[in-house]
Amino acid sequence: MTNSGDILIIDDEVQIRRLLDITLSANGYKISEASTGKEGLALAALGKFVLIILDLGLPDSDGLEILKKLRDWYQKPILILSVRNSEEDIIKALDSGANDYLTKPFRTGELLARIRVAIRQSQEVSNGPIMEFGSLKIDSANHTVHKNEELIKLTSTEFSLLALLAKNEGRVLTHQYILKEVWGVGYQEQTQYLRVFMASCAKKLKTTPQDLFCSIQNLVLVIVLEGSRFNSFIERFLSNL
Repeated sequence: MTNSGDILIIDDEVQIRRLLDITLSANGYKISEASTGKEGLALAALGKFVLIILDLGLPDSDGLEILKKLRDWYQKPILILSVRNSEEDIIKALDSGANDYLTKPFRTGELLARIRVAIRQSQEVSNGPIMEFGSLKIDSANHTVHKNEELIKLTSTEFSLLALLAKNEGRVLTHQYILKEVWGVGYQEQTQYLRVFMASCAKKLKTTPQDLFCSIQNLVLVIVLEGSRFNSFIERFLSNL
């Protein structure tokens, strides 16, 4: 896939912005920059960005708050680039709507690979039929999910995860397989990603009549979509990851 599209960088470090600008521009992307959260939100609202790179340590606000505000309306990938490297910080960011998390200092090759995966994931479409399970309707072509005709707002990663589960109805999937298919090669052991996004999907789907059965036994996920019920075994799934 040829690299293209506008990327917004929200980071207060001039050197980081310069490095990202040079690296991404050289790889075919058009770059816009913001040094504060307020400026970043304004630019995000005006542009059509295929991805946003967001730092958590902004001078005027915490990056997590900016992330949450973006997720009120922005559905494209958001990649966190931060010096914060604790598991707690990573989980908080993923739980707040980030698609991926990379710590500083970073390798430019890895950053570019993660950007390609995130953008490809958000742009992939399927010509297959709409999948329906009771009141749940998954439209792969338009990347939308409805329950009882109500639109459920999902991020691109949440949608990819739900669509993967739906396409594998009744099959046994390991967490390594799910991580590789949704996030890409190199993520097979990042179980916190799966834990966070499974919980996020479950929370959003439970707002209306439920359709998804999830159970876990020895870190093997058994997916069964049936009728309009939700199996509480998902709690066992999350607790065993």
